[in-house]
Amino acid sequence: MNNRMQTIRVGLFFVLGLALLWVTFEALNGGRVFRPKGYPLVARFSNLKGLNEGDDILMAGVRIGSVAKTRLVNGRAEAELRVDPAIQIANDSVAVVAQSSLLGTNHLEVTVGSLDAPRLAAGAEIKTRDSVDMNEVIAKLGSLGDRLEQVATEIGKNLGGGANGNLFARIDKLVTDNGPKLTETIGNLQAITAKIRDGDGTIGRLVNDPKLHDELLASIGEIKGAAADVRGFVANAQSIVDQVKSGKGALGALVSDEQAGSNLRTAMKNFRDISDKLNSGQGTLGRLISDDSLFRDAQGTLSKVNRAVDSMSDQGPITAVGVAANSLF
Repeated sequence: MNNRMQTIRVGLFFVLGLALLWVTFEALNGGRVFRPKGYPLVARFSNLKGLNEGDDILMAGVRIGSVAKTRLVNGRAEAELRVDPAIQIANDSVAVVAQSSLLGTNHLEVTVGSLDAPRLAAGAEIKTRDSVDMNEVIAKLGSLGDRLEQVATEIGKNLGGGANGNLFARIDKLVTDNGPKLTETIGNLQAITAKIRDGDGTIGRLVNDPKLHDELLASIGEIKGAAADVRGFVANAQSIVDQVKSGKGALGALVSDEQAGSNLRTAMKNFRDISDKLNSGQGTLGRLISDDSLFRDAQGTLSKVNRAVDSMSDQGPITAVGVAANSLF
């Protein structure tokens, strides 16, 4: 009886061992006992960034194969891929090395590509794109940290001291040295604002007196009207100038007509000659202007005429003619 129970226990243990081996095998082979080999593709990179044989090939998050082999060819890293025969990859798909986890494991990510694009044949080369290397990113972050530390050091020197002294100390000294002036300036500003508030001065009246404001607006309106009149005058003057330039009117004729200008110059010359003769006493009119003896003779003659008239008024009409003749001759 004991031997029989022992045999049953050994058989159960053996069955459990086989079951455990089967589960382990299934887990390692993706749930299939006899996996198809798949068709090969080639992917070339400048750096595989830790991609190893056996790493998964994913498309849209689904495993479609694995990396069969990695090698170095002519200075470039080359990975041989094994893709599931049921998966056809478009020729515009791109393979890139991606990070699977923060622990450093990688996989090969393949884009879906166009649905109507031709499919890659076995042994063809798939397009690749270099990915960002986390080591390079960490190195750049370290360099950035060093620069930030330098900037922080400089800021600390400027704020806390150094060759140029404490920035806050300089600001404090500047405020201390100019404190009385600032206080005086603030007091003056307060006095000015108080006067404006109370209506003192021109600005204060402008701010507080609406009548003055209206008068100012009226003055501005008058200035605008005067400016409009000036513009009209300038326009009229420009019109006159244009007419003169075009030879219209008497002034335009004088300006543009050579004959009229010549006649005017001749007339002015004659007038100047006449004035010269009058000033020198030439001619009858010149003598009348310059010689006062003619004025005295005329004055004497008028006196004689007055006496003759007086004599005729005293004597009779008969002797009037004789009296006048005697008076004159």
